Amino acid sequence: MSSEKRPAADSFGSNQLVKRQRSDNDLGNEVAITNSSAQNGALIQADIPAKCLRRVLWRTYGQCENYGILSGHKGAILDLHWSRDSRVIYSASADMMLASWDLETGQRIRRHLGHEEVINCMDVSKRGEEMLVSGSDDGYIGIWDPRQKEAVDYIETEFPVTAVALAEAGNELYSGGIDNDIKVWDMRKKAVAYSLLGHTDTITSLQVSPDSQTLLSNSHDSTVRTWDIRPFAPTDRHLKTYDGAPTGMEKNLLKASWDPKGQKIAAGSGDRTVVVWDANTGKLLYKLPGHKGAVNDVRFSPRDEPIVVSGSSDG
Repeated sequence: MSSEKRPAADSFGSNQLVKRQRSDNDLGNEVAITNSSAQNGALIQADIPAKCLRRVLWRTYGQCENYGILSGHKGAILDLHWSRDSRVIYSASADMMLASWDLETGQRIRRHLGHEEVINCMDVSKRGEEMLVSGSDDGYIGIWDPRQKEAVDYIETEFPVTAVALAEAGNELYSGGIDNDIKVWDMRKKAVAYSLLGHTDTITSLQVSPDSQTLLSNSHDSTVRTWDIRPFAPTDRHLKTYDGAPTGMEKNLLKASWDPKGQKIAAGSGDRTVVVWDANTGKLLYKLPGHKGAVNDVRFSPRDEPIVVSGSSDG
């Protein structure tokens, strides 16, 4: 597929991208917290007050001091990921740019340019050559070699892309958007292999389970769901629906995540709580208060400790 993108339309037509409605929180107050599985025991926080767009680095042992701030984006930072060797941070921003950051020097390695709208989400490949995928309000999924400034390829969709995830083997890509459907893409053909239907509002996050057999999704319909993504699964791939984490009035892109063993699921909630379920039974285990704003992201400790880290619009 060519990396050329659709021409801009002068007037609204049947083939023009449908725009996503965004709240002010999408562009000014998002807090994204990555999976904290870096080899150096560090945690990244993207703290986005209106005039201070930065990534903040914290050690997660000893005095838990802040040891670095990486500055450079001109818009809210909406997603963050470690490189596989934990030496680089990749960031996605409302300034329409991806960036790579050297953790030793604190310098930006490279800007990755090509999207024409807010970049909502990204993921990093698990095997082979390290690749990035990104989803944007421009309706494109970008495929990137982090060593290059421009995208290797683009996948064109009909709607803004609000969630992406890569299969561990790298053969499939999962995407969600404002059309409420989850699309499963064959990465060799850059074509939809099948769709996962059931959500009734925008998909806000996607994550593959630790055993690579199940996909976790969150949505503005205030449900978290799991899906069977094995190659020869039944036609109806929906497994379970988890209730108890309402989206709230802000309509932020709330994220859900697995614990390291795939036994628990956590999600941020618009009612200012962190919600944890038993993945197998669907039972709600905990509803954790403490934040003063919508909880945008929640991650479990990678070392199978009874700890979750959360990021909220309360700053």
